Amino acid sequence: MMLIDRDDLPRYTYDDYLLWEGRWEIINGVAFAMTPAPTLEHQRVSQKIAYYLEQALDDCKLCHALLPVDWKVSEDTVVQPDNLVICYPAKGSHITKAPCLIFEILSKSSAQKDQNTKYNIYEREGVNYYVVVDPVDHVAKVFELVSGKYRKLIDAENETVAFDLGVCKIRMEFERIWA
Repeated sequence: MMLIDRDDLPRYTYDDYLLWEGRWEIINGVAFAMTPAPTLEHQRVSQKIAYYLEQALDDCKLCHALLPVDWKVSEDTVVQPDNLVICYPAKGSHITKAPCLIFEILSKSSAQKDQNTKYNIYEREGVNYYVVVDPVDHVAKVFELVSGKYRKLIDAENETVAFDLGVCKIRMEFERIWA
């Protein structure tokens, strides 16, 4: 069996990324295809999260709920969170500052990356809240950034969780995303 040395793998940058077709992420220069497309359950849960975030932010003029958008973390790292909230003005084709709140919905192909690699990126970049959503088991692991490290707040199933986004506060009733 031939082993491949990680140093032998090609490394990509944001300029390379811009030339690719389809949905991709790059993390530390390594390309990750975002295929196959998310399952129907994944999409249904994401749509409900987006809807409830939009409603919760209706009175907040600075914060915006977004669906997957490129977040250019660095020249060799671009990620696309499933659902996110930013509390700053953004223009152009991508964001470059950390969102306040990110939801990643687990799938077989992305679970390892979402629970480990992206967790570490989001923690390092200062994302205040990271929510890892398991659409099969109907549980959302909610993490809050405290002194630069994530601390688990709750494994939310039917609970309501308050998120303090600085300029506004929102509440997410998790039972609503499973129904």
